[in-house]
Amino acid sequence: MDWNLILASAHHLAVFTLVMLFAAEFTLLRTGLSGARIGQLARIDAAYGGVAGLVIVIGILRVIFGGVDPMYYLGNHAFWGKMGAFAIMGLLTIQPTIAIRRWVKAGEGVLEFAPPAGEIAASRRFIHLQAGVLLLIPIFAAAMARGYGS
Repeated sequence: MDWNLILASAHHLAVFTLVMLFAAEFTLLRTGLSGARIGQLARIDAAYGGVAGLVIVIGILRVIFGGVDPMYYLGNHAFWGKMGAFAIMGLLTIQPTIAIRRWVKAGEGVLEFAPPAGEIAASRRFIHLQAGVLLLIPIFAAAMARGYGS
């Protein structure tokens, strides 16, 4: 069985799923958010966190069992740039996640609860920053795949 192919495929599918969930969150988190959309956003945000964890687990398995010497990754600056960008994305998602959970709680039993526009704008700033950092990840990945950073 070709574990390198299986792990690479699983990693890419998880990353594409992560980007799709990020795009959905980016789209929903905007002025006018209210009612049932808040619950939908909360479910997407939870899935985003879960898939991010899956990306990390599969990535670790890829480093250990992927058919390339783990030292290639561990000694590669592009790899660490990619890991750093992913960690920054994780940190940038904390504020929106806390805000979304707060809105779900505040909206319990209120049919058309709408978060304050200022809170939505603050969370959107974090989402926009995440989008900027996300652009770095495939750049680092492409550099690493071509032998840069060693």
